[in-house]
Amino acid sequence: MKRYRTRRPIGALLALTAAGGLLLTGCRGGDDTAQGAKDSAADSRGGSAALPAPDRPRGEGEQRHDGGTTTGETGETGETGETGETGDSRDVAPAPDHLSTFALDVDTASYGYARRTLAEGRLPDPSTVRPEEFVNSFRQDYDRPDGDGFTVTVDGARTDAEDWSLVRVGLATRTAEQEGERPPAALTFVIDVSGSMAEPGRLDLARDSLGTMTDRLRDDDSVALVTFSDEAETVLPMTRLGDRRGRVHDAIDSLEPAESTNLGAGVETGYATAVEGRREGATNRVVLVSDALANTGDTDADAILERVADARREHGITLFGVGVGSDYGDALMERLADKGDGHTTYVSDTEDAREVFCEQLPRHIELTARDAKAQVAFDPRTVAEFRLVGYDNRRVADDDFRDDRVDGGEVGPGHTVTALYAVRTRPGADGHLATATVRWLDPRTRAPHEESGDVETDALDGSVWDADDDSVRGADRGLRVAATAAYFADALRAPYDGDGSLPGAPGLGELAERADALADRTEDPEIGRLAEAVRQADRLT
Repeated sequence: MKRYRTRRPIGALLALTAAGGLLLTGCRGGDDTAQGAKDSAADSRGGSAALPAPDRPRGEGEQRHDGGTTTGETGETGETGETGETGDSRDVAPAPDHLSTFALDVDTASYGYARRTLAEGRLPDPSTVRPEEFVNSFRQDYDRPDGDGFTVTVDGARTDAEDWSLVRVGLATRTAEQEGERPPAALTFVIDVSGSMAEPGRLDLARDSLGTMTDRLRDDDSVALVTFSDEAETVLPMTRLGDRRGRVHDAIDSLEPAESTNLGAGVETGYATAVEGRREGATNRVVLVSDALANTGDTDADAILERVADARREHGITLFGVGVGSDYGDALMERLADKGDGHTTYVSDTEDAREVFCEQLPRHIELTARDAKAQVAFDPRTVAEFRLVGYDNRRVADDDFRDDRVDGGEVGPGHTVTALYAVRTRPGADGHLATATVRWLDPRTRAPHEESGDVETDALDGSVWDADDDSVRGADRGLRVAATAAYFADALRAPYDGDGSLPGAPGLGELAERADALADRTEDPEIGRLAEAVRQADRLT
C-alpha cells in the first residue's frame, strides 16, 4: 500500500463538496438535497479492465498520518517518517504534519455500478470501488448557507476499535433555485451509438432520457446532439428549445447503434459543437453518455482531454459523464470527468434515470463554486493518527490549498459532500480536535472565498452505532449511514482479506443487520437498497 506524505502545515483547514447530476427517463417530484444518488469518480489505474483483487494493494492512495507512532498495520516509523519493512509500500507522513488536503468531489457512480454488479451475482472489481462515492450516495441533512458558498459541519463518534473514531466533515451549498430562477442552459449531449450500446439499458435508456429532458427543460434552454461510433457527427447544432422541441425529438428518435467506439472523436466534436453554440450568461456543458468502452482512435483520457483543453480553459465548459451498461469503462469515464472539471454518474435502470435526469439535471444546472478544495488540520495534541477514507484521486499538496491555479472541484446548488476520517485520539485527549476549511472561487468573478468549522473531542463521546429505537436524529442517522457505506466499500476493496483497513469494521453480515435496522427506523428505501447490496456481497464472499 502507498502512504501519502502531506507537506508542512500551512494553517488550520478543511472541507469538500461537489457538482450535481445528470440524466435519464420518466419523472417525478423530488428533494433537491437527495443529490447523492448516482455519480462517479473512477480510479486512474487505466482502462476498464482492472487488476484482479489479490494483486491490488489494499487502500492504495490512502491519505494518512501516523504521528510517529507504531501500529501493527503500518510498521515502525521514525523521525523521518519512513516506513519499516512491513510490506507496506506507502510513504508515511512526517510526524509534525497533521494536514489533509483534497479537491471536492461529488461523484457517486462507483456505488451505483457496484450495486448493479452485485445484483448480477458478481463482486465488483476492487479497483472500481471508491469509498467516497459510496458515502456521497446518501442524503445528509447539513445546514444550508443563505447565499452562495458553503456551510461546514464537523462531527464524529467512536468506533468499536479502541481510541479510534470516525470524524465526518460535511459541506453543503444553498438550496437549488426554483426552475424559473436559474440561468438558461446550453447542453451539448455526446451520445455513444457504437455496437455495444445496443444492449438493453444503454442507448434505449439514453433515448428515453433525452426525450424526457426535451420536455422538462425550459423554452430558453438550448440543446445540441453529437453522436459517435467509429466517427463523430453533429446530429443537431445548438438549438433553442422554444417551439423547436419536435425537431429535437426527431433527432433523438433517429439514434441507432452502429459500429466501434471512437470516444475521443466524440468528445472532440462535442466540445467543438459546444463552443460554436456557446451562449453568454448561460451554463454551457458537455454531457457524455457512454459505456466508455473505447476501442478506436484515442483511448487515453489525458490525450482526449488535451485535444479539447482550450475549449475547457477558455470557455469554462464542464464535462459530465453518464455511464451505462453492465460492462462499463469506469476508469476512463472517471478520468475524463475528473480532469474535465466535471463529474460522473452511473445509471442502470429507469429508477436511476428518473432521479438523476428528472430531479438533478434541470434543477442543478448552474454552478455555485469552481475549483473548490478542502483542508483539514488535526490538532497534534489530541490526534495521534488519521486516515482520509477514499478521495484517492483527488489529493492536493497541502501547500497548494490556497494556490488558485491548482484544479479543484466544481459544485452546484442543492449539493452536499461528505468526507470521513478514521481518527485515533491520544489517551485522555481533551479539547480541540480539528478545523476544516473549504476554499472556492466564485464562478463568475473568480474571487476566492473560504469557510471553516471546528470540532472538539467531546463530539466523539457516543458510538457510531448508537441508535434510539424510537427516534433517530438526523445528524446521528447521517453519520451512521455514512459509516455503513464506508465500511461496505472498505470490505469490497479487500474481498479476499478478512480484516478491513478501517478500524472497527464489522463483518458484512453484521453490517447488513445494522443497515436493515436503520432502514426500518428511518423508512428510507435508499438505506434498504444499501442493506440489500451488503447482503448480496455477504452471500458472494
